[in-house]
Amino acid sequence: MTKVQAAEEVQAIFAAFLKQNGHRKTPERFSILEEVYSLDKHFDVEALYFLMKKKKYRVSRATLYNTIDLLMECNLIRKHQFGQKISQYEKSHGYKQHDHIICTKCNKVIEFCDPRVQQIRSTLESQLEVEIFHHALNFYGTCKECKSK
Repeated sequence: MTKVQAAEEVQAIFAAFLKQNGHRKTPERFSILEEVYSLDKHFDVEALYFLMKKKKYRVSRATLYNTIDLLMECNLIRKHQFGQKISQYEKSHGYKQHDHIICTKCNKVIEFCDPRVQQIRSTLESQLEVEIFHHALNFYGTCKECKSK
């Protein structure tokens, strides 16, 4: 799937969600969605707000925060609390399950995927007779750059 196809799919999901739930389909909401899906890393709402202002988008903080809530509600983004006071978000549609290592010195977030985590999940589901929908595994430590300082 190309980036254009992925962007169109995400927009269609969001449009259907807004319609189904009686929300207006505003250009601002779709601009926010587009900006979120153009990012290649985790983001916080304030950083996104300043990025959009820098790009001359006319979007208020209230619209931004409300749209972030809607994007979470329709599972297009995921929220993380990495031990900081600021929530961070990442796009979630079409992205495989992964986990995180957070540097406690510079707050850098490193994503990783290890198949053994999936094996643990499957074992837990089987042994405990549960169905796991989502998990979050975070390791906290010092990144390579901070270790070398």
